[in-house]
Amino acid sequence: MKPALVSGIQPTGKLHIGNYLGALKNFVELQNTGKFQCFFFVADLHSITEEFNPKEKLKQVENLILDFLAAGIDLKKSVLFVQSAVSAHSELAWILNTITPFGELRRMTQFKEKTGEEYETTNVGLFDYPVLMAADILLYSAKFVPVGDDQLQHLELTRALARKFNSKFGNTLFEPKPLLTEIPRLMSLDDPTKKMSKSRPEGCLFLDDEPEVIRKKIMRAVTDSGSEVRADREQKPAVTNLIRIYSAMSGKNAAQVESRFKGKGYGEFKKELAEIVIQGLAPFQKRKNELKKKRAAIMKQITAGNKKANMVASKKLAEVKKKTGLV
Repeated sequence: MKPALVSGIQPTGKLHIGNYLGALKNFVELQNTGKFQCFFFVADLHSITEEFNPKEKLKQVENLILDFLAAGIDLKKSVLFVQSAVSAHSELAWILNTITPFGELRRMTQFKEKTGEEYETTNVGLFDYPVLMAADILLYSAKFVPVGDDQLQHLELTRALARKFNSKFGNTLFEPKPLLTEIPRLMSLDDPTKKMSKSRPEGCLFLDDEPEVIRKKIMRAVTDSGSEVRADREQKPAVTNLIRIYSAMSGKNAAQVESRFKGKGYGEFKKELAEIVIQGLAPFQKRKNELKKKRAAIMKQITAGNKKANMVASKKLAEVKKKTGLV
């Protein structure tokens, strides 16, 4: 049997090219190796730890499903499902809560970054997020989890909880290993000191952006002093970010990009970058528009994916409940 691999994305608005390069593109490549039994999911339970509109949530879930499929996730090769449709995620998270030290969660750097000084009024779900993430992984006996550096702390907690559970109740949960992915850290087009984020739409290249919108955003992107197209994080953070986008979307490394635009100014570089991004996103956008016409049929397929995930997850949950003396 192929080793299981698990990962999810939150439905919290439109995806941008950072999400595509850092997650979706990588998921498709892992799926297509044929080496793994892949479980990919829409992490809607995680998404409600932040402010949300209930009426918009279902639309966001459906839109993200279309993004998965448009990027190349193949339902014949991978199981794609919605997290909240598999109740075992919530049940196992509660059981794991009972063996999770409060101090471990308090040390999570992402929680500190998101809450700052407002942690006293932050919802408990955001604090407990890593435990639900552990349940997401452990239910499928995942051997590998594709992660970037920023998620390593959460994965290490997952491994620690698996060890603790096994030590206390008997060997039941599999300790996953990180599958480190080289994720290009894309920064906002209007401020290279901040990550590209949907909260800064003018500095964000969304996967659904029309060609003219992409051109305007890139041509308006801030640059650094001088006119040399050169990667230098300290001296040229804005241009370095644009080079990073060019490299990720074209397959050329930074040195090749620098060589191509040697002696040329920012204007010419930006114009070509815009076309590279537009051409790179065109197949995705075309596929997504085609999928929108088949929305009803696709949702039926996702229901089938939910059932497949449920079969695997409920079996593992039954083992956990038996070991812990629960009905």
